[in-house]
Amino acid sequence: MQPFSEFPAAAARGIRFVLSDVDDTLTDGPRLPAATYRALERLQDAGITVVPVTAAPAGWCDLMARMWPIGAVIGENGGLCFHRDPASGVSERHYWAEPAEREGARARLGALADQITASVPDAEIAHDQRYRETTLAFVNRDAVGAEAIGARLEAAGAQTTLNSLWVLGWLGDFDKLAMARRMMPALFGIDLDRDMEQCLYVGDSPNDAPMFGFFAHSVGVASVVHQAMPTWPRWITQGAGGAGFVEVAEFLLAARRVA
Repeated sequence: MQPFSEFPAAAARGIRFVLSDVDDTLTDGPRLPAATYRALERLQDAGITVVPVTAAPAGWCDLMARMWPIGAVIGENGGLCFHRDPASGVSERHYWAEPAEREGARARLGALADQITASVPDAEIAHDQRYRETTLAFVNRDAVGAEAIGARLEAAGAQTTLNSLWVLGWLGDFDKLAMARRMMPALFGIDLDRDMEQCLYVGDSPNDAPMFGFFAHSVGVASVVHQAMPTWPRWITQGAGGAGFVEVAEFLLAARRVA
């Protein structure tokens, strides 16, 4: 990984979209710092659209789409995407799967939740589970517990990943990258293969690995070095968490001022 301070200025001037993880990338632990929110506003004012791409539940994503200065939010690790039309104020909800498939998956995940909490010591359903529509989330307490939960999910045919907060399971072939590939053309007319140079991704966790592997401009905030990553980003910030995101925003904005 190279220091983000060495990111090419010419490439920075071409960035139109910043896709970003949320937990421990925009936030510091559970809190969204004022500096991060201000960075989102400044990017929007400069014509750079931010799209959070997160494992967070539908309930959180609904708030983000309505209240944050963002273009859209991809949530539940790619299971859904919420977008608020700025002209009409209408909120649009897009899902990876059709309603019948989602209902069947939800029932299966509910049964899995009961099985895993009964069989894995200290396994605890995440407190935000009631606000989820497409995924099953357990509290990520430690590596041993996360591995045991992940193994049970995989044995049942579910996909699984984790971040700093949750061990996630889901049924279906979506992930962060798959949903980004679907929604960026639909909402913004951006083909990620054709227009990759206009996009930058920021993250910090193993569930960001598909994005790190795909995007030419992939950036990890400093805390990414503490993760067991299957794929590493190409660049790394000096700051961790929200400070790292602000560092990215400041760099992109400065590059535009120079231009």
